[in-house]
Amino acid sequence: MPLRHTIRGLLNDRAVTLPAAGATDMLLDHLRLDQRLRGTKEGCAEGDCGACTVLVGRLTAQGLVYEPVNACIRPLVSCDGCHVVTIEHLRGTDGGLHPVQRAMVEHHGSQCGFCTPGIVMALYALWMEQPHPSEQQIERALQGNLCRCTGYAPIIRAALAMGDYGTTDPLMGERAQVSATLLGWQDGARVDVTKDGSRAILPASVEDLADVLVEHPDARIIAGATDVGLWVTKFLRDLPLAVFIGHLDDLRRVTETDTALHFGAMVSYEGARAPLLAHFPHLARYWDRIAGWQVRAMGTLGGNIANGSPIGDTPPPFIAMGARLVLRHGATQRDIPLEDFFLDYGKQDRAPGEFVESIILPKPAPHSLHAAYKLSKRRDEDISAVAAGFNLTVEEGTITAARLAFGGMAATPKRATHAEAALIGQPFTEATLLRAAASLPQDFTPLSDMRASAEYRMHAAQNLFTRFWHESQGTPATLEDAT
Repeated sequence: MPLRHTIRGLLNDRAVTLPAAGATDMLLDHLRLDQRLRGTKEGCAEGDCGACTVLVGRLTAQGLVYEPVNACIRPLVSCDGCHVVTIEHLRGTDGGLHPVQRAMVEHHGSQCGFCTPGIVMALYALWMEQPHPSEQQIERALQGNLCRCTGYAPIIRAALAMGDYGTTDPLMGERAQVSATLLGWQDGARVDVTKDGSRAILPASVEDLADVLVEHPDARIIAGATDVGLWVTKFLRDLPLAVFIGHLDDLRRVTETDTALHFGAMVSYEGARAPLLAHFPHLARYWDRIAGWQVRAMGTLGGNIANGSPIGDTPPPFIAMGARLVLRHGATQRDIPLEDFFLDYGKQDRAPGEFVESIILPKPAPHSLHAAYKLSKRRDEDISAVAAGFNLTVEEGTITAARLAFGGMAATPKRATHAEAALIGQPFTEATLLRAAASLPQDFTPLSDMRASAEYRMHAAQNLFTRFWHESQGTPATLEDAT
């Protein structure tokens, strides 16, 4: 197998090759310090404010795709074979302001200007997909961008008008050349680079990944880095050896059978959205509340599960939906229910050298009712205080099966088995759901922390049973704006 000891990619309009790079080197530091491209700002250093937003283009089965990402938590080595576009590269067809920039100027969307480059880059990504977006699309695109000066009204007005200033730009004309360059760099090599005692490996394939992890079972596996990135920027942790898997297309595949959807572990939240909602429309509101667009473009289903967080967004609804995991060690695979993967706080059923290869979601059963809820202090881009998934099968007015799962209520995402037992075999009525809610203290003893008190968590979780009943009867979810 070929072996390469350099990182290479396109930065705006030129190729960059780096002979040294470590697992803890972040894209933002490289842009600002090494490349002196300081239009990309450093704000929160945790992927919350969006001031560091850039676009990263990569070749996919659908062609060259550009995604907005937070450069502050994007590892530099994960940009190997990609095209990084910063605010400095934006321009109109006449060489002047880009349509997005002109709209921001003429609609007074900038005041102090610190957040403006990141907002422009997020809107640029939206403009490339939809130059005349709806207000809902704009709000979704800006979930990950914080503006403290201007407020969002003039920014939204600018975004609504940006297509009026033009629908093409030089980057669109460069796509064929960029695609050819990136395709020519696909050498099938394993990348192995080091810097200052930190080593990063990018396997050549999934099979090579399995071999690398057998050889280095204690290596840190990094998918989207939306969690690990904060280990570096906030906790200053060292990563002596990390294995990056974001470039492995075989782990980004979504396949469908008659009975299930199969998601590769590296499918991002954005990549999962369309196939998920086609079969599970109840996830639409829930899915759009996972972080902001930049994090949804980077974060992955496999990473969200594998880190074992008790407040991860995907496990509660996925457990309720009957999800299974495929784990791999070397050439050996095993299939387990998702709820069995979480053993205790910070402990998962994953042996050294083993990795999450895919997630299997059974399609909805006939007569099943589904719901997913997220309760948090902020509506957008916040961590859950309580997350829940409901899956009830109701036949001829009787509950014949029930799967209820909660996050934020215990040391791991967990099923509410006592509440499930209180439902099965009972008539599907509000009284039945209230009795099941009353049994929830037998399943959970939540803790108090900075996000919510134990009392709040329990009462809020119990109230979700009432909400589920009213929604199942067609009553509007009046609390959606507040949760």
